Amino acid sequence: MNKIPRRIITGIQNGKSTIIEDQQVENAVEHLKGLIISDIWNTQQMPASLDWEQRIPNTGFPQTPKNGTYFRYVSIPPDKDLGVEFKAGEPHPMMHQTPTLDYIIILSGELYLIMEEGETLLKPGDIVIQRGTNHVWSNRSDEPCIQLAVLIDAAEAENSKIETLKD
Repeated sequence: MNKIPRRIITGIQNGKSTIIEDQQVENAVEHLKGLIISDIWNTQQMPASLDWEQRIPNTGFPQTPKNGTYFRYVSIPPDKDLGVEFKAGEPHPMMHQTPTLDYIIILSGELYLIMEEGETLLKPGDIVIQRGTNHVWSNRSDEPCIQLAVLIDAAEAENSKIETLKD
């Protein structure tokens, strides 16, 4: 399995800032062939507590705590390696929705973000603000795509149409 970056956690000891943990992430899981996910950190409340960490199970689809957050590392293999077939004009079998506000950063590789209407190619450095809508990731390249995602528990939109705030 691919190695993912180190997890470094800071804290306070004897009244001074210090590094509490510095090691390889231990909970990387291969949910489907080549789909590697590691749930790095979570918070269980807002405002977030700086005092403790509650280890969370590593799941294919995130289970963001109510009033909490989820920070995950995802390596998405090429579609052809996943064995998922997508036929034009039909819903993608991996289409999903989470009740969260997600901040996603593409670190390496490329990936298509597919919506119910439309899609866009994402490349390293691109940032996605995913606002609780149906979506799927499609890697049509020959290399894995690595993304970091922070998911924040969110209230449902008041209307069925999510709009952009305008000045």
